[in-house]
Amino acid sequence: QYSLIKDVVSSLKRHRMHEQQFTHHPLLVLSNFGLQQIQVKLMASMFQNMFPSINVHRVNLNSIKRCLLISYNTETQLLDFRHYSVKVVPVGMSKGLKKLLQEKFPNMSRLEDISELL
Repeated sequence: QYSLIKDVVSSLKRHRMHEQQFTHHPLLVLSNFGLQQIQVKLMASMFQNMFPSINVHRVNLNSIKRCLLISYNTETQLLDFRHYSVKVVPVGMSKGLKKLLQEKFPNMSRLEDISELL
């Protein structure tokens, strides 16, 4: 079973598909691949070799825009393949400052000075 990208995009309220998402490799997360069976080890090795490894000490967190989750169900022997878009957002700031950092311009008509926004 699978879904086409056009079906996924049409079901989203706000889709965030842009070219910059595909300039870097995704973060690969493998779930339930720790079994000792040879076919499970082979699948895990195949998925790990499909995408280059990410050096956690050198990677710029802002460059990771996608996460690929592959989960193995031992009972049904099926793979769940999910592809997520990752967005970095500022945390612990005022609402106005968050909007400025995300390049959205807040309504400043009620303010007398920019310091009120910050």
